[in-house]
Amino acid sequence: MAIITLTTDFGEKDHFAGAIKGAIYSELTDVKIVDISHSVAPFNVSEAAYIIQNAYSSFPKGTIHVIGIDSELNPENKHIAIQLDDHYFICANNGIMSMICRDIAPQKIVEINIHDRVATSFPVLDVFVNVACHIARGGTLEVIGKVIDTIKPIKNLVPFVNDERNQIIGSVIYIDNYGNVITNIKRPFFESVQKTRNYEISARSYKFKQIYDKYSDAINFDIPEEKRYDAGKGLVVFNSSGYLEIAVYKSDNNTVGSASSLMGLKMRDTVTVNFITTPVIPKGKELLER
Repeated sequence: MAIITLTTDFGEKDHFAGAIKGAIYSELTDVKIVDISHSVAPFNVSEAAYIIQNAYSSFPKGTIHVIGIDSELNPENKHIAIQLDDHYFICANNGIMSMICRDIAPQKIVEINIHDRVATSFPVLDVFVNVACHIARGGTLEVIGKVIDTIKPIKNLVPFVNDERNQIIGSVIYIDNYGNVITNIKRPFFESVQKTRNYEISARSYKFKQIYDKYSDAINFDIPEEKRYDAGKGLVVFNSSGYLEIAVYKSDNNTVGSASSLMGLKMRDTVTVNFITTPVIPKGKELLER
């Protein structure tokens, strides 16, 4: 049984997501449809990229992922289908796939060219569904598009490192349901620049000097619970996806607040990591300065 996933910015109120599912079932009655998310912020390509990057690999090989974000066809926004990591992705060529393609090379990319055969004002419903069902039936990508070599990148996807390699300048690429703020700084990249040096992470006026492996590592459980006042404590972790994340312990926007609300952090805000090199004191210099 083929699996088709849906990731869109359509929300739950309107008919769009339901219409897409109905169109797929009209073509393939034995297919399995899974909603990854319909709550991506409108036209937010980097948010969609983060979600699909961290969801797709949990599905079986051969799964077909339809991504309906900023999908209106125009001269600067073509449609593509990609085979990558033995999965298939159907989306607009607007940078959504560049986050995944940065880590894993695509097996094949085609620019979809069936638009002259499909009358549409809703490309996710008409074009993307048509392509997904074609793949689910065992069809090849070359039948629905011409092979291309590159895709459009997302701007500011890769953090900046200065020439002295003592500073990383990253940016916020995603804010999750808890208000935790995820940056574009991944753990391997951070550690390759850090090289065991101490560091200070700055986001607006907030500074952090320690990164935890999980949220509860920031809590001193030797102190009785009634005396800890842990909820609302700011911290930094490498999250389960390996991204540097600024969080608040047990965040809740209705009570203690969140990293986003309390620190005023929003999409594309700058997060800076400064690495601190302890100066080497020449022999005898310490005594002379006393």
